[in-house]
Amino acid sequence: MKLLVFFCVLSSAYVNCQLASFIEPCHAQDRACLKRSAQKAVGVVAQGVPSLGIRPLDPLHVEHVDASTSGHILHLSKTVVKGLKHCKVLDIGRTKSNETFVTLRCPNLELVGDYYIGGKLLFVEAMGKGKYKITLSEIMETVVMQMGERSYNGERYWTVDSWEHHSDATEPVHYQFQNMFEGREKFSNRTHRIANENWHQVYVEAAPPIVKAITSHVVAEIAKLFQHVPIRQLALD
Repeated sequence: MKLLVFFCVLSSAYVNCQLASFIEPCHAQDRACLKRSAQKAVGVVAQGVPSLGIRPLDPLHVEHVDASTSGHILHLSKTVVKGLKHCKVLDIGRTKSNETFVTLRCPNLELVGDYYIGGKLLFVEAMGKGKYKITLSEIMETVVMQMGERSYNGERYWTVDSWEHHSDATEPVHYQFQNMFEGREKFSNRTHRIANENWHQVYVEAAPPIVKAITSHVVAEIAKLFQHVPIRQLALD
């Protein structure tokens, strides 16, 4: 990264060095341009951009998530998330209050890893420890970032000062937990049947910490883009 920046500084008198050539600079009010540029960036950033220090997001590795509530204990570890590269940008905008939002539709996401659960999930007992797999047919998510600015070597850069998000599963979710009730199939099958028949209720109850952890990793990588690429290469106003 330092070599790339150094080269750009040396060659700035002769070339227009774009650190993120996959970004199409847009005016803040040009929603069509913003959407087009963001969609292209999804595919590129998902693969990782080593020159900007951006790690691959598909697959994404999440070490640990505590999704426990007052009714149950749920720990997910060594989770691998696949499918983020297929997310579609439905809307994106920048406001005068330095707020940037993006709404995404993400189909066919898959989470696999290790789990531990104890207590009640919805209204049934759920106990077990082993491997898990969650398949999400489609989720919708909106992320709102509060943006700031910093100056460095005469350039202006965006910063992500804070963010919040909201997500919802709009198509069926399938839950699969191995070794529930120590392999007793009768109880395991009953719990799985109820969970998968009531997939949206389970999502609302258990998914928020999981989705927040995934979003946190994504925002952290996007922040690296803003850290290294000056605003003039990302926006026209």
